[in-house]
Amino acid sequence: MKLDIRVLRTGFLLAFVFAVIGGVIYTRIVAYSLAPTMKPAHFKGLSLWEIPVAYIIDYLSHGWLCLLFAFVAAGLVYEFMPKESITRYMSSSRAMGYALGAGIAPFFTVCSCTMVPLFAGITYTGAGIGPALTFLLMAPAANILTILLTGEILSWELAGVRVVASLITAITAGVVISRTPWGKEIEKANRLATQNPQVSVKTAKPPLDDRLWGAFKFGGYLAKQILPFFFLGLVAVSYVEAYLAEEIVATYLTGIGGILLASVIGGPLYTPTLVEIVLGRGLMDLGMSKAAMLSWLMGQPYDIPNMVATSRIVRWKVVLNYALVAWAFSVIFGLTYGILTGSL
Repeated sequence: MKLDIRVLRTGFLLAFVFAVIGGVIYTRIVAYSLAPTMKPAHFKGLSLWEIPVAYIIDYLSHGWLCLLFAFVAAGLVYEFMPKESITRYMSSSRAMGYALGAGIAPFFTVCSCTMVPLFAGITYTGAGIGPALTFLLMAPAANILTILLTGEILSWELAGVRVVASLITAITAGVVISRTPWGKEIEKANRLATQNPQVSVKTAKPPLDDRLWGAFKFGGYLAKQILPFFFLGLVAVSYVEAYLAEEIVATYLTGIGGILLASVIGGPLYTPTLVEIVLGRGLMDLGMSKAAMLSWLMGQPYDIPNMVATSRIVRWKVVLNYALVAWAFSVIFGLTYGILTGSL
C-alpha cells in the first residue's frame, strides 16, 4: 500500500512537471504571446493607483505560465543537475564553464525576469559566479526564439550581430565580476554550502517523489524571495510606460545621442522578451536607426525588475557591476555597428 501511494505521488508530480513544460511548448506552437499587451495608450484615464494594478494583472494574465515554468525548472535544476559536475565544469577559472553557461542559455526562451530563478538554481548548486552571470545575460538577449523573431521582424543582419554582441558582453561581464572581491566571496559561500554534508551531500539518493517534492519546495523558496521585489520593479516600470510617450522618444533615437538614449531606455525600461522586438519595429518605422535599435535590444538583460530580483540572489555590487558592463557594451556595439554599416 505504501509503495502504491509513493508511485501515485511520483506520477502526479511528474504529470505536473510535464503539464507545465507542455504548456510552454504549446504556447510556442500556437504563437501565443506570454508577454503583457498593455501599451502607453491603455494607461490613459487610469488613476495613479490603477496603473500598476492594471499592468501587473495584464502581466500575470499572460506571463504566469512563464513564471511557473521558470520556478519549476529552477527547482529541477537545483535538485537533479549533478552538483559535482557544475562545480567541476562551470568554474569561473575554466573556459568550459563560460562555454556551458553561454551554450545552454539559448534554449531557455522566456523573459529576462524569469531567468533570475534559473540563475539562482545554477548559482546555488556551486557554479562559478562568472558562468552563472554569462547564462543570466545571454539567455534573454540571444535565445533561439528571440533571435528567430529578431531576424524575421527586424533584420537577419541585426539578429546575427545581436548574437555576437550578446555573447561577448555576457562572457566579459562574467569574467570581470568573477575577479572582483565580492564575486569571489559569493562563489566561496555557495561552494561551501554545496560541500556541507548537512546541507547538500547525501550518501544515498532519496526516492524520486521526494526529490521532485524537494525541487518544488526549492522553487517555492525562490518565489518567496524574488517575486515581491520583482513586482516592486513592475510597479516602477508601469509608471515609466504610462508617462513616457513613444513618439517623443523615437524622434531622438538617431545618431550618437540616439544610441546613448536607447541604451538607457532599453535597459531600465522593462520590455518583456519578444515585445521589445515588436515595439522596436514600430520605433524603426518612425525613424529609429538600426544602431540605436541594437543598443536598445542589448539593454534587455539589465532591466529594473531583473536587477531588483537578482539582488536577492547576489549582492547589489554584483548587480550594478554587470549592469554597468552590459550598458557600456550596448553603447560600444551600437556605435561600432552604426559606424561600420553607416546606420547611425
